[in-house]
Amino acid sequence: MAAAATASAVAPRARQPPGRGGVDDENLVFETTPGVEVITSFDQMGIRDDLLRGIYAYGFEKPSAIQQRAVIPIIRGRDVIAQAQSGTGKTSMIALSVCQMVDTAVREVQALILSPTRELASQTEKVILAIGDFINIQAHSCVGGKSIGEDIRKLEYGVHVVSGTPGRVCDMIKRRTLRTRAVKLLVLDEADEMLSRGFKDQIYDVYRYLPPDLQVVLISATLPHEILEMTGKFMTDPVRILVKRDELTLEGIKQFFVAVEREEWKFDTLCDLYDTLTITQAVIFCNTKRKVDWLTEKMRSNNFTVSSMHGDMPQKERDAIMAEFRSGATRVLITTDVWARGLDVQQVSLVINYDLPNNRELYIHRIGRSGRFGRKGVAINFVRKDDIRILRDIEQYYSTQIDEMPMNVADLI
Repeated sequence: MAAAATASAVAPRARQPPGRGGVDDENLVFETTPGVEVITSFDQMGIRDDLLRGIYAYGFEKPSAIQQRAVIPIIRGRDVIAQAQSGTGKTSMIALSVCQMVDTAVREVQALILSPTRELASQTEKVILAIGDFINIQAHSCVGGKSIGEDIRKLEYGVHVVSGTPGRVCDMIKRRTLRTRAVKLLVLDEADEMLSRGFKDQIYDVYRYLPPDLQVVLISATLPHEILEMTGKFMTDPVRILVKRDELTLEGIKQFFVAVEREEWKFDTLCDLYDTLTITQAVIFCNTKRKVDWLTEKMRSNNFTVSSMHGDMPQKERDAIMAEFRSGATRVLITTDVWARGLDVQQVSLVINYDLPNNRELYIHRIGRSGRFGRKGVAINFVRKDDIRILRDIEQYYSTQIDEMPMNVADLI
């Protein structure tokens, strides 16, 4: 793939009501393929009237910076690589583009969206159904942990869009229940995760069954160089819309670290934090499922009310925990990186990295859980002596500064 020349552009200010897809992304600097236009209103995008009704009914007023640049190339059929931070409306951009492109008179799968987690795949399906309410779009999420029989029934009835995880989608294709002959668009959401070692083989497995004239769209908050190089294998002259790396750390999120000399002292540090903070809603990240279970048990035995979620739990239980957390019934969620990707809970004000993430790309996804859509948030990192190098690497990678936590941090949340 020939490297596309890039031009820089500054995004105009986007104003939207809280919770509906518009971070205050003034002054974000994008590197884009020449010719990418900035379309500042949905009315100017040539979107069908019934879909516009759905967009406005959902609460959108104005496209966010990434939507202003990426929607038009996608609906014109170009391969697109789009990068922007968490919370800037990437999921709704997918939903909007897919709804515009699908022919609802043809009851066949025309768009396939693959996501790394079940929750993100289900969330994408919900946004598509909401925005596409007036065009009668049929969408279904194919994810592990749910009834295969239900997937078969829905797919045989006929849907326009499938949003799913690679394993279950591949299974449905091999059973010949998910027919791919009419698929014209493949979207890889959180593409860096999808093309990393965990999913890469499954993605290529699905790709083999898709028509040769396929349009491919890659979307993520982080796109490491090696992932961009890999895209040459399955994309044709893609339009690139990349936010500069030093723009990736979300504005409005204050980042701190707490020096913790030993691993076993982290728990006491967490308890001390609880004593000084009034927490609306918080997410605590650990690197392993075992640590999540251990910390959950330890906190409950010390009379803290917490919930926890990781990939080994049954899907029904994960759904119930997410519903409780979204509703505010539980205020603290302890989890692994299964929750770091694209899940939108508006009121999270605090993220605690009990463990620093294993790779620096995950950092932006984790702290992006707070400060969604331009709101303020705080990220606190527990750092052992051995972790200082990782912390400095994160700072350098994102051109950011993570300060030692001040004594008056309670005033920040």
